[in-house]
Amino acid sequence: MSLFEPTIPFGEPELMRVSAFQRYLHEPGGPRAREVLVNTNRQPGLSQSLLADLSRFEHMGQASEALEVLAACVRHSQQVVIHLQMGESVVPLTVFALERLVHCPISLDALLQQRPTELRVLHVEPAILRPPGDAELSLVGEEQHYHSLRPVLWELALRGARNTLLPEIAGPVAYRVAPGIDLGALRVGGALLASIQRLQGERVTLREMIDWPGLDAERAARLLNALYLQSGLIVSRTRPAGFTESWFGGLGR
Repeated sequence: MSLFEPTIPFGEPELMRVSAFQRYLHEPGGPRAREVLVNTNRQPGLSQSLLADLSRFEHMGQASEALEVLAACVRHSQQVVIHLQMGESVVPLTVFALERLVHCPISLDALLQQRPTELRVLHVEPAILRPPGDAELSLVGEEQHYHSLRPVLWELALRGARNTLLPEIAGPVAYRVAPGIDLGALRVGGALLASIQRLQGERVTLREMIDWPGLDAERAARLLNALYLQSGLIVSRTRPAGFTESWFGGLGR
């Protein structure tokens, strides 16, 4: 029996130590031993489009950030398990992009309210767990471990390691919040709420947002990333003929 089961369909698994997980990755027959791609932290079985997308975020051997990996999984509608280092433990976070759900063996408060800037992506692989209601009942986890993906994306965008715009919304563009955006169950208040309300009525650039009360370059970029990952941001890219508008998942080129 291997040292580690990436997903355990029954009950709440004990969190594995980082050192043991690293041994599992490199043991004979483990994910790293089976990899066919060089200098990646993901095993074969993920779609080529997702692999290509994730590879953009690896710089000089550094690991991908949690927000970047989650954003890529959502864009490509992938069902994956992301192994996150939290202190000395490894948390398997299973992402169901189509269902907009995550499965996490610990509470989201424990995962996100500590120091999300310190969450490191150790490994990404195809998910074994299935979402609630799946026909493969033996692969569906306990109900209490499933949560909405929305607050995970929101909190990591606002408080995670990435403090610049995601590449999909960067460049010579203007932004506006989509009408009727649902911010329920998300922590929104103060300058962020005022900025969102202002974005509902104006189309502005990042440079203009930096001068808004309570914002600077980093906070503005984090807010735009958060809104984008809630499918609530309309991005207008400048062209010689004017502006074109598009939604998350189909941004103008």
